[in-house]
Amino acid sequence: MLFHPMDILIFIAFGISIWAQFRVKGTFNRWAQVPISSGMTGYDAARRMLDSNGLHDVPVEAVPGTLTDHYDPIHRVVRLSEPVYYERSISAVAVACHEVGHAIQHKVHYPMLVARHRIFPLVNITSGIAPLLILAGLFFQQFSFLLLLGILFFSAAVAFQLITLPVEFNASNRAREAMVAEGYITNQEEGGVAKVLNAAALTYVAAALISLLELLKYIMIFNSRREE
Repeated sequence: MLFHPMDILIFIAFGISIWAQFRVKGTFNRWAQVPISSGMTGYDAARRMLDSNGLHDVPVEAVPGTLTDHYDPIHRVVRLSEPVYYERSISAVAVACHEVGHAIQHKVHYPMLVARHRIFPLVNITSGIAPLLILAGLFFQQFSFLLLLGILFFSAAVAFQLITLPVEFNASNRAREAMVAEGYITNQEEGGVAKVLNAAALTYVAAALISLLELLKYIMIFNSRREE
């Protein structure tokens, strides 16, 4: 039977994930309407934070879409969505500085970021194979070794998501410290910045929780078959 009691927890986690997605969009849109007192755009804040950390050679580029912001470690580029790049709001500056936080992590070889980069090639391969192996192992009980192999492959993806959590929180902490210390925001505006960054972090927590619960479910199914 494919249904497992832990599915209830997974469904709850999926619900949290969907809620987190709505929350991050809602929080971003709310604080995108609040002008920042420094008058800086997301680009201004990102460029200034990069330069103050000696990253003069890291460009800041605008990309289409909303919440498509990211740091590209391969090409060493901070890419900001157009609303973040051009707007002068608390949301724009918060998100821009968060992405620069990743660039700084790259520069200082932040251990968890290094670990994530090293595990990524493995995850890129195993994440596509794991679901097929797990499904085969679930449907054909005589081939339980496929389920075990799928669990091992899926574990790499779970490890990647768990490693991502401290990477994201650390980038946000770096951003908040720099924004206050260098005068990008006032102390009163720090609360809005925290809400934007915390809402974004919740999506990573929810994704990691779903994956972890799924992994535990498959492990429990595998163990129950061994006891039969």
